[in-house]
Amino acid sequence: MTRAIRFASFGGAEVLEYVDIEVPAPGPGEARVAHRAVGVNFIDVYHRTGLYPLTLPSGLGGEASGVVTAVGTGVEHVKVGDRVAYTAPAPLGSYSAERNVEARWLVSLPPGIGFETGAAMMLKGLTAWYLLKRSYRVARGDWIVLYAAAGGVGLIAAQWARELGARIIGIVGTEAKRDLALSVGCEHVLLDGDEIARRVRELTNGGAPVVYDSVGRTTFYQSLDCLRPHGVLVSFGNSSGKVEPFGLHELMRRGSLYVTRPTLHDFIRDRASLESAARELTSLVEQGRIKIAVNQTYALRDAAQAHRDLEARRTTGSTVLIP
Repeated sequence: MTRAIRFASFGGAEVLEYVDIEVPAPGPGEARVAHRAVGVNFIDVYHRTGLYPLTLPSGLGGEASGVVTAVGTGVEHVKVGDRVAYTAPAPLGSYSAERNVEARWLVSLPPGIGFETGAAMMLKGLTAWYLLKRSYRVARGDWIVLYAAAGGVGLIAAQWARELGARIIGIVGTEAKRDLALSVGCEHVLLDGDEIARRVRELTNGGAPVVYDSVGRTTFYQSLDCLRPHGVLVSFGNSSGKVEPFGLHELMRRGSLYVTRPTLHDFIRDRASLESAARELTSLVEQGRIKIAVNQTYALRDAAQAHRDLEARRTTGSTVLIP
């Protein structure tokens, strides 16, 4: 038996239950991982509330780090005793002390990277990677607009964008978060409620080539208004709700804009892509060029409180659960 978070109905954080579960022997292509730390992400809230539907009852979470304790047949790239980290799209279940994972999602965790960092960097770090290097390829000198710049993805993306030579305008909710975003390389940081589009257009002399928007419904048109002609809006989150359907003429009349709604696992579908992206990320982390800010830790049993704090915007950087 091991301990895990499960939920049987969609709703608030109170639906999360801390229960005993059985973990069977790993099947073909699987590895059992004893978790040392578990990443918490806003997508976990979307799953819990039913914004992203799934079959209930269900586990929760898709990011963790730990040690391999058993492997199934056909698994060759990891072995018992290996330190690993992962972000896996399905089935959910990283909110647990131990679980079986499709081994193809596991990557080696270098000795110089601790378990908490490993659990906090995979989904958020690889999200920053595909945002900056695949959805829109940031070039030196590019202005970028980054929402939630003091959040888990935001802090990593700001540092990575700085490495690429970008000029970063962060958007945050409080003065304290403004200072944090400035400390990781944002050139300017605007507060929610400021005249964001007007200020961005002033700072960039006409608009940015790209906006990275994790907020969704309430900021969509504001984000479009931050772009220069032919600019790209990368909408990658829904913290305020899903973007409502809109007319394509909205893109035409703002200067022939582009909109994309990507998701991480479309960029790491094959093992080679995952390993290449993970190498880029872990190299930058090992060298200290990207620092993973684990600013909140909770016991696994307190996952509901972690969700409450995340939704109330009381967190910065990354949050992990400790089994």
